Amino acid sequence: MTTPMENQAPRERTWIYVTACVLLGVLALIAILTFSSARASQRAQEKADELIAALEDAGVENPDKDRIVRVLGDDGGATCADPNDALSRATLLSLLANGATGPGARPVIADSRAVQGQLLIIEIYCPDELEDFQEFVNDLETDGVAG
Repeated sequence: MTTPMENQAPRERTWIYVTACVLLGVLALIAILTFSSARASQRAQEKADELIAALEDAGVENPDKDRIVRVLGDDGGATCADPNDALSRATLLSLLANGATGPGARPVIADSRAVQGQLLIIEIYCPDELEDFQEFVNDLETDGVAG
């Protein structure tokens, strides 16, 4: 048996080695990111369990854990982005209005349970924001108007 003569240029082999190393590096990076997102997902599951327990204590029946994990993640999502920002507060106040648009929009006395869920989310996911937000909620005029 004879060995064939090598007719491939060294430059061609270099490109093969470089491409293989780059692919190996990309796969290693994907593995690292997947591992860290799995840890974050586990933290999100634990926080969702804590929120579900608090919601059930408040009287909410059967909150969906998967939805909570997707929406809030492990950091509270948009709820904890900056709950004491003027825009976040204005958005909450617009949700506590009569539902009309334009000149017909009026603030109403909302049910006291309307902000309970947001308070629970802030308490569990971003407790450092809770005190300021609690003061804001305490200034709202609420009452037990819905059943």
